[in-house]
Amino acid sequence: MKLKNKYHDNEKVILKCTGEEVTISKFNYVPNLKRYSYTLKEYPKTFYFEEEIKQL
Repeated sequence: MKLKNKYHDNEKVILKCTGEEVTISKFNYVPNLKRYSYTLKEYPKTFYFEEEIKQL
């Protein structure tokens, strides 16, 4: 099965709101919202959606 998420584990990305470079620790599909959420190594208690991060 092919995953349709944009980002994967240990990938470096940029937070759009701060411009900070961060690393994705894990991702999950949220069925109710029909989109992926991402947890970052730098902020393990917060999750972000694809719209809030961008590739390097």
